[in-house]
Amino acid sequence: MADIMLSEQPLDAAALTQQLIAPQYGGIDIFIGTVRQMTGDVETTAIDYTAYRPMALKEMQKLAAPYQAQGFKVVMAHRVGHLELCDLAVFIGVAAPHRAEAFAACRELIDQLKQTVPIWKKEYDTDKIRFGGLED
Repeated sequence: MADIMLSEQPLDAAALTQQLIAPQYGGIDIFIGTVRQMTGDVETTAIDYTAYRPMALKEMQKLAAPYQAQGFKVVMAHRVGHLELCDLAVFIGVAAPHRAEAFAACRELIDQLKQTVPIWKKEYDTDKIRFGGLED
């Protein structure tokens, strides 16, 4: 089973990375998403993330399953709650025998997570509050 979590606490990138290190893996790829200040002309000050926890965890496991079946190690973590600028919002890590496999799997996982996992955000901008569907 992949290491999957939704956390109200700050994500510890070093500890999550450590979970990926093992002798059978030669390639480890990591994506870390943070709360950014600017999206085009829109200035963000903070984000509140919410999730439908049971479905989100189930969907994250479902996304990881094909990579685990190939013998890869997958670690996926997403923050929920209130996040400030520069806070880590999401961590996706994949360990595979070779780097090309790890890169491809990590990119696919973050893209799929953003499309299918029920995580929503309320974004506080300098001019208004915006609500998002699945995370972007």
